[in-house]
Amino acid sequence: MEGRIYGFTVPLLLLLLLIPTLALPENPKTPSSTSQINSNSVLVALLDSHYTELAELVEKAMLLQKLEDTVAAHNITIFAPTNEALERNLDPDFKRFLLEPGNLHSLQTLLLFHVIPTRIGSDYPHGSTRHLTLSNHHLRLKKNLTAGDWTVDRVTVTHPEVVTRPDGVIHGISRLLVPRSVEDEFNRRRNLRAITAVKPEAAPEVDPRTHRLKKTPPAAKPGSSPALPIYEALAPGPSLAPAPAPGPGGPHHHFNGEAQVKDFIQTLLHYGGYNEMADILVNLTSLATEMGRLVSEGYVLTVLAPNDEAMAKLTTEQLSEPGAPEQIMYYHLIPEYQTEESMYNAVRRFGKVNYDTLRLPHKVVAKEADGSVKFGHGDGSAYLFDPDIFTDGRISVQGIDGVLFPMEEAPEEVKPDSQTGQPAKVVVKHRRGKLLEAACKMLGTFGQHSRFSSCQ
Repeated sequence: MEGRIYGFTVPLLLLLLLIPTLALPENPKTPSSTSQINSNSVLVALLDSHYTELAELVEKAMLLQKLEDTVAAHNITIFAPTNEALERNLDPDFKRFLLEPGNLHSLQTLLLFHVIPTRIGSDYPHGSTRHLTLSNHHLRLKKNLTAGDWTVDRVTVTHPEVVTRPDGVIHGISRLLVPRSVEDEFNRRRNLRAITAVKPEAAPEVDPRTHRLKKTPPAAKPGSSPALPIYEALAPGPSLAPAPAPGPGGPHHHFNGEAQVKDFIQTLLHYGGYNEMADILVNLTSLATEMGRLVSEGYVLTVLAPNDEAMAKLTTEQLSEPGAPEQIMYYHLIPEYQTEESMYNAVRRFGKVNYDTLRLPHKVVAKEADGSVKFGHGDGSAYLFDPDIFTDGRISVQGIDGVLFPMEEAPEEVKPDSQTGQPAKVVVKHRRGKLLEAACKMLGTFGQHSRFSSCQ
């Protein structure tokens, strides 16, 4: 008597359970297994073959993944040009065109033009046929019945079946195959480069009253240097006009200078030991606004930031004069982008380097000392203490251990008269002109120079 389970007999139940198992294939292909490449693949053989130049171009064109997916679905045929064809027999301008980053699509089209998603062996029948490549272009294969030679788009196949693998075959050819679209693109670029000329333009004229350009400069490319020097772009001082109100950015809108200035001030606070410098920049809103505007217009700055210990040594007299904090800070701003490495290499090479500052006409002197960079003179000098606190390509902040002051010209010391004891009267000797000196020399040759008081 057969056992029953809820109205079904046991053999019938077993048959129903086996039906889904019989319907499934023995080795189902999962999406992850379709792109797996065997060590015996034709792609591995291409990378290890004598066609290394082609393999390098495939890697530079980022086509390995596409070829792996193609090999997983089809057998492929690769027509591989020799290394000599790619090194010596290729036009240097065309090779430079292919390797430019902006021409990646042309390079990919060229390489995929050498791959047919069908296996074509040496037993290829005689005659002429067309085959679609992975670049969606057609290749014409022709095999001569009498001579037995084989050509692909009029290029001779020198080594048929040089590499044979289960998933594809590689044939060696004498030169590179160039599709018509890539050739047209190269010729168009070359013709445009040949006929392009640089129109000469005069230097921009600056209005001395407003320190601005008299006419609008031509549109500049993003990232190019500004037309005005940085000293012409600076806002006039407090005695002439107030600082400009903060705007949305420079005329070219390439950089957000206000955000970059905020970033480096925030970096000073997080770095530690530069709170006084950050506090001055926050309180001197005109200075921070000016720095942000300059960076927005494309200028670069290097900030020599004194640490808190150095700022604590400033006296009340040094900070009480009107505009003194601004003058001190402007002397610590260099209108160049310098890093610790660039400044140290400069002072090692030249011994002493003078850097312009935004406090005209004063310069800050840098020299090598104790394996570091030393700024200033004598007791007012400072060492590069914390290098590269903030470097973003537009603003560079270098920490120093002292506050720098420009070296003032010392007044001439007046010596007292030895007889009266009173300060001697300084007699200003007028400088004679070159013409008068020449005339006196001519009169001296005739003994007549004593008659003229100007020649005595």
